[in-house]
Amino acid sequence: MNKLYTRGLFIKVILLISFYFWDVAISSSGSNSAETVLRSKQTHPFTYNLKNELSDSDNFEYLESGIEFLLNRFDMKGASFAVAKDARLVFAKGAGYADAEAKVRVEPKHMFRIASISKLITATTIMKMQELGLLDLDDKVFGREGILNHPIYLDYSDSRAERITVRHLLNHSAGWNRRFGDHMFMPHHIARQMKVDSPVQVSDIIRFALKKRLHFNPGSRTSYSNLGYAILGEIIEHITDMEYEAYVQQTILHPLGIQDMRIGGNLEHQRFDNEVKYYEQSNASEVKSIYDINEFVPLSYGGNDIETLGAAGGWIASPAELLKLIAAIDGRPGVPDILSSESIEMMTDTRLSGGHMIGWTGSDRRGNWWRTGTFAGTSALVMRQNNGLNWAVIFNSSTYRGTTLSREITREVQTALNSLEQWPEHDLFYYFEAPPSLCPDIAEHR
Repeated sequence: MNKLYTRGLFIKVILLISFYFWDVAISSSGSNSAETVLRSKQTHPFTYNLKNELSDSDNFEYLESGIEFLLNRFDMKGASFAVAKDARLVFAKGAGYADAEAKVRVEPKHMFRIASISKLITATTIMKMQELGLLDLDDKVFGREGILNHPIYLDYSDSRAERITVRHLLNHSAGWNRRFGDHMFMPHHIARQMKVDSPVQVSDIIRFALKKRLHFNPGSRTSYSNLGYAILGEIIEHITDMEYEAYVQQTILHPLGIQDMRIGGNLEHQRFDNEVKYYEQSNASEVKSIYDINEFVPLSYGGNDIETLGAAGGWIASPAELLKLIAAIDGRPGVPDILSSESIEMMTDTRLSGGHMIGWTGSDRRGNWWRTGTFAGTSALVMRQNNGLNWAVIFNSSTYRGTTLSREITREVQTALNSLEQWPEHDLFYYFEAPPSLCPDIAEHR
């Protein structure tokens, strides 16, 4: 591991140099006008330049009415949605309330929890690390020769744990299922078993899982695992000697000009200034707080541990920023991809990935890929279509429909978008309002 880490330090120097030239390339590909700046030198998120009225258009009335229909049908408070056509952000708008009590309307700058869409961010980071030589997908994770060979992870009861590879974690085939519960959502049980204080840490959850027998042989089949992606977060920290969030921002997000995506907080008072408020269905029951077993709280505020979910489900983002990420991993021309074509193919072709897409939820025969994210107070979907369209919709509310809500969203959005015959020429990724005192004639909406 020391040898691997030393090699990684050298490659990160090369990475910084390559990011500079890559940054220049994607900036110049978007526009050559005076107001365009290098993405890495942006001083604030580009979404702060966007307002709902910039996307007012008769062309998108059908789409807006579809989102309003979903809000009303499922009694959800607010939503934000964005559409990119051929790598251009042509639409970004909010509907309903970011904070219903304060009557704050949703705007494109508002951030939402994106739940398991976070796995796509983590998977992209791991694939980039493989390209940089920091790890290999077939590296073993546990055991004395594994990546996570710290003494706290060597006390495992099932020797099959030594077979688990990075690839197994990525494609949900590491050996765990949720037959007896999801490891990431049973904090009090784990605290009791491991004799640790609440809230439990990721390391506590991993140690708990390792003390139990695996449910199947690693690589023999797939079973969706939040734990697997939490472990990937630990791998990123161990290899890079950086906090997971910081490394992802430095290596993936900031070079793309994504300045505002981050790990969210657990409690309402931990919301960021431009983060929405979260709402559950009216009949939702309160649960035991992750901080105090004797206190009952909403799942969305203190019932789920967003911070510990981290690499598996802790990110917050705006739809517009999500589409900037998707444009860099969609395998299309328009903007340079941050991953190689081989990495993108491995993530999206189950014959190469090992039976389950890497990072993405699913795909179809037409070449559409999608990623969903759902838990209390959050319903999210991002779609890469085969016709040059990428789109994302995020709600700050949960419904009784759970994960099946994504089908309703897909039907409404695709029906609306398929009806469009003419697309805007502008690109809101590069919308810029120049300070009048500096550049009075260049503020424009392209």
